[in-house]
Amino acid sequence: MITDPETLKSLMKEGSLLPQEEMLAINKKKGSLTIGIPKETSYQENRVALIPESVQLLVNNGHQVLVESNAGLKSNFTDKDYSEAGAQICYNTSEIFKSNIILKVAPVKQKEIDMMVGNQTLISALQLTLQPKETLVALMKKKVTAIAWDYIRDDHGIYPVVRTMGEIAGNTSVLIAAELLSNYNDGKGIMMGGIAGVQPTEIVILGAGTVGEYAARAALGLGANVKVFDNSLSRLRRLQNDIGQRIYTSIIQPKVLEKAVKRADVIIGALRAPFGRTPCIVTNQMVSKMKPSSVIIDVSIDQGGCFETSRVTNHLNPTYRAYDVIHYCVPNIASRVSRTASIALSNIFSPLLLEIGEVGGSKEMIKKDPGFRGGVYIYKGKLTSEILGKVFNLPYKDIELLLAAL
Repeated sequence: MITDPETLKSLMKEGSLLPQEEMLAINKKKGSLTIGIPKETSYQENRVALIPESVQLLVNNGHQVLVESNAGLKSNFTDKDYSEAGAQICYNTSEIFKSNIILKVAPVKQKEIDMMVGNQTLISALQLTLQPKETLVALMKKKVTAIAWDYIRDDHGIYPVVRTMGEIAGNTSVLIAAELLSNYNDGKGIMMGGIAGVQPTEIVILGAGTVGEYAARAALGLGANVKVFDNSLSRLRRLQNDIGQRIYTSIIQPKVLEKAVKRADVIIGALRAPFGRTPCIVTNQMVSKMKPSSVIIDVSIDQGGCFETSRVTNHLNPTYRAYDVIHYCVPNIASRVSRTASIALSNIFSPLLLEIGEVGGSKEMIKKDPGFRGGVYIYKGKLTSEILGKVFNLPYKDIELLLAAL
């Protein structure tokens, strides 16, 4: 037995220098959330709402995250990855839909609503073309608060998820076009861009929004000649300023557009309509005058498309030919790069969920944050979207009036 004080001090000092077990602090928040991440069942939806790193962040902040088995498999995230991050892996789908917050990428389906216990918060996409009236009525009956992530705004008034997915779609559309131009895909056998002594590829981009901007950036980076058309002069000016160099821009005038389409090797349709169908600005006749084996990428196909020759395709059979022009009309381009898209979504959702927990729940967040409130289309079972109310002939109330009455 050691009784000498100096010896004891020396031994204690040595012991403090030994490697210690890492202790992760778990913060106590105002509201401890239970977040359910179901496996996406929509056709060719490969994304997942939260990646393991985001799950770990939420768990370390005192929240519980339930992840359905194989939810992240199509984005190359395994159940082990989620389990090690602190998630509870569920093999029974109904367990996920008992969570107080359900976070999905694709719109909810009727069979998923049937598994919900009611009085919960649903955060998912709202696609007007895929959202049947029966789904809305079922959500209202369950007293669900439904929030469309594609209508949530940040502090600067920007729709962060829409913009992020637009960036991915813009970049990826140029890479897809490069593949389709090559011999490997029975294309013209030309390289996207150009080299010394060889004429660069001609790319026409319809739309100067986020998709158009990032498509232009990618095409310019590869050395292509880029022409951008849009009906808004301010958007064209902003695009030029953001890119930092002068490129060909034009208001959509039929004769000017027809001449550009005729000379193009690639046309990317990136026009968006606030509501309803995208304007169809490229006619059959214009497509018929394009070069043989040139390429059309219609990113706007989820809103009907801006080419008269467009029809919806999928990731398994993505292309077809019309007038000997290769058409790529897959609505969900981001699912082609699902891991990147999932990480991008998580970067938006995880801080949002942390803030919801901080303020005490989604209802408090709706009252506090006008940008988050803008995504609400059902509040405690009451429809708050004027558009959905008019389209489906359902009664609706303004969200501001509902909150003021509380």
